[in-house]
Amino acid sequence: MTMSTLQLGRVDFLSTYAAMQALTAHRTDTTASPQADVIWLCEHPPTFTQGLAGKAEHVLHAGDIPVVPTNRGGQVTYHGPGQVVAYPLVDLKRAGYFVKEYVYRLEEAVIRTLLHFGVTGHRVVGAPGIYVRLDDPAGHTPLRMAPTPAGPSFTGLGKIAALGIKVSRNCTYHGLALNVAMDLEPFSRIHPCGYSGLRTVDLFTIGVQTSWEEAAAVLGRKLASHLTP
Repeated sequence: MTMSTLQLGRVDFLSTYAAMQALTAHRTDTTASPQADVIWLCEHPPTFTQGLAGKAEHVLHAGDIPVVPTNRGGQVTYHGPGQVVAYPLVDLKRAGYFVKEYVYRLEEAVIRTLLHFGVTGHRVVGAPGIYVRLDDPAGHTPLRMAPTPAGPSFTGLGKIAALGIKVSRNCTYHGLALNVAMDLEPFSRIHPCGYSGLRTVDLFTIGVQTSWEEAAAVLGRKLASHLTP
């Protein structure tokens, strides 16, 4: 049976975060069934979120956008209108795969979503999330860039999807964000995911015309397919 999805619309980040924590805290052996696993799809008002590894110096100038500390992995990122945020609430023990495979499945769902829109997504070793070639978003040439002593290389790439998760008692929350058609300016106020100079893009800036609703529907289907045991 395919995992279910629930579209929440535009919702406040803090209340959604609290709801994820509450649902996860109250899961039991009874609720750890296929019917209990669900993917929440939403978008948030402008918000910067800091992961557990987040450093204050990676927020250059928040301005009027709140900075919210969270317990997910990773560092600072931005959420805002025009971005599809997906929160899979999955019992990994019941699903039968571990965290590393869970992350791979999340990224693969984003890659398949981008492919639906004619875009090739790439993984970068050591930098969770999905990236596109800025000069050829639809090209299929694999990345051949090895990490440098200073860390991952993002030469010629733009980040189109960010990933940050939390696992508690084998159950996941937080998740990923796919940029569809956003105001990208707030990303210039931070070092996205802790990387100075990392360019952030959305589907619109690489030539894809689609609605938030369509992108959310496609991403929801791909996630449900790839996360179902």
